[in-house]
Amino acid sequence: MIEIVGQAKCVSLTGIRGDMVDVESHVSFGLSAFNIAGLPDTAVKEARDRVRAALVSCGLSFPTSRVVVNLSPASLKKQGSSFDLALAVSLAMAIAAIPRNSTENWAFIAELGLDGRLHPVRGMLPSVYECAKRGIKKVVVPIANAKEARLITGIEVVALNHLSEVLVMLGSRSVGRIQMPIVAEKTETLPIHRQQVDMSEVVGQEGAKAALETAAAGGHHILMVGPPGIGKTMLAARLPTILPKLTHEDSLEVTSIHSISGNLPNGQLITIPPFETPHHTSTAAAIIGGGSGIPRPGAVSRAHKGVLFMDEAPEFSVRVLQTLRQPLESGEVIIDRVNATAKYPARFQLVMAANPCPCGMFYDTGIKCTCTSVARRKYFGKLSGPLLDRIDLQVAVENIKSKDLLNTNAESSAVIAQRVQNARNAQAERLKGTEWSLNSEVPSSFLLDGIDYDSPMRRELNLAFDKGVVSLRGMDRALRVAWTLADLRGKVSPSRDEVAEAIFMRPKTIGGR
Repeated sequence: MIEIVGQAKCVSLTGIRGDMVDVESHVSFGLSAFNIAGLPDTAVKEARDRVRAALVSCGLSFPTSRVVVNLSPASLKKQGSSFDLALAVSLAMAIAAIPRNSTENWAFIAELGLDGRLHPVRGMLPSVYECAKRGIKKVVVPIANAKEARLITGIEVVALNHLSEVLVMLGSRSVGRIQMPIVAEKTETLPIHRQQVDMSEVVGQEGAKAALETAAAGGHHILMVGPPGIGKTMLAARLPTILPKLTHEDSLEVTSIHSISGNLPNGQLITIPPFETPHHTSTAAAIIGGGSGIPRPGAVSRAHKGVLFMDEAPEFSVRVLQTLRQPLESGEVIIDRVNATAKYPARFQLVMAANPCPCGMFYDTGIKCTCTSVARRKYFGKLSGPLLDRIDLQVAVENIKSKDLLNTNAESSAVIAQRVQNARNAQAERLKGTEWSLNSEVPSSFLLDGIDYDSPMRRELNLAFDKGVVSLRGMDRALRVAWTLADLRGKVSPSRDEVAEAIFMRPKTIGGR
C-alpha cells in the first residue's frame, strides 16, 4: 500500500482572532472517496468539488483512490472558502505534482473557481497578520486581496491569479499549459466618493457644537433632542471631522473588522474614525453581531474607534436599545454560539438623536404638538434609565433664528479638531503609564485621587448625589465630563464650575436618572 501525505497552511478566523490550520492530505488505495475531516462547515465541504475541478483545469489527474483531508486542529470549527487554495496545494503534493516540503513556511489563502482562478475572500488582513505572528515567511493571496494583505509588514505577500501559477512557483512540472488572459495586479482603485462635510456648514446651534466638541475631546456618549429638521443628523455626521485620526494600531484593528465584514472594497487602511448609521428597523443581530456559524461583527464593532449614530433613537426596538448596555460598559462584544465564541472590540462613541415626541412638535410652548402626555411618555420610555445613565451628555437642539443665517464666521472642523487634539494630549500626559487613554474610560477613584473631600468640586458632586440628581454611575460619568471640560479650557483640574456644567448636561429625560 502506498501512502502519501501533503501539507499546507491556512488561517481560520474566530472574530478577529486567527488560528493557524494545517491542511493534511492523505492518498491511499481503496474505493474512490474524497472526505474532509476537522469540523468543516458547508462551504468547506463544498471545496471538494471546487478543488477537483481546479486541479483538472490545471491539467492534473485527480486520484481515483481514497483521499482524506484533515484540517488540524480538528476541534476548531472551520468556516468559509478561504481554505480552498491550501487544500488544493496539499492535495497536489499528495499526488506528487509538487515536491515534498515545498510549502514549508508558506501559507495559502484564497477561494478557488472551477477554472482554477483565485477569488478574494473576507478577513484577509487579520489572516495575514496571524501568519506574520506565527513566523510564516510567505503567503499566497488572490490579486484582488493583494493591497489589503500588504498592509501587514514583515511577511512577503505573493499575489497570483491562477492555481497553475501557484503550482509552478512551488516547483511543479506536471501542470498543463493553461491558456488564460493576463490579469494585471491592481495597484490603484477608484476611491468611494464621499461628500466632504465641515462643522462650519452648520448654522447656529452653538450649544450643540460645544457639546459635540466635549464629546469628541473625552470620548463621551451624547444624546441630542430637538424637533425634526433642526440639524441633529447634520451635527452627528460632522462629529468624525473633529475627531483625531486613528493611530496605526487602531487602524489595523478597525480595518480588520471591516475586512471580516466584507466592507473593505478598496483594500485600503482605514485611518479616519468610522461612522456607522444603522436604520431604526435593524435587528439586534445586525447591531451587536451574529449569524449562523461563527458570528459576524455588527454595527457596534464596525463603529469601533469611531461613531455609532442612532437617528430617531426611540424608533429602535427596545430589545436593540437594551443590547447596547453591555458594549457601552465593557467596550467589547462577546457572542456565544454552540460551535464558537467570537469576541469583537466595540469601543465606540454613541450619538443618539431623538424628537421630543412622536409628532416632533413638543418644543417651546408645545402648542403645535398633537400627542397626548401618555404617548410622549411611552415614546421616550423606550430609552430606559439604565441606558440613559450610560450617556454622558444631553443637549437640546433648538430652533434657529433668522439672524443666525447671517452669521458666516462659524468655526471650521479643523479649528475645533485642534482644540480636541490639545485636550486629548493633556489626557494622554495625565494617563501615561495607565491602561486608559480617554477621560470616558477612567474610573472616578483615579480622577478623585489627591482631591480633598471638602473641595468645592467634590461638594458640588456630593450635593447632586444626595438630592438624587445623579446616580452613582451618574456621579462617575459627570466627573469624567468635568475633567474633559477642564482639559478643553487648559486647566490642571476641574473646578466647581466644570462639575456643575457636567451635571447640568446629564440626561434629564423621564427615567433617565
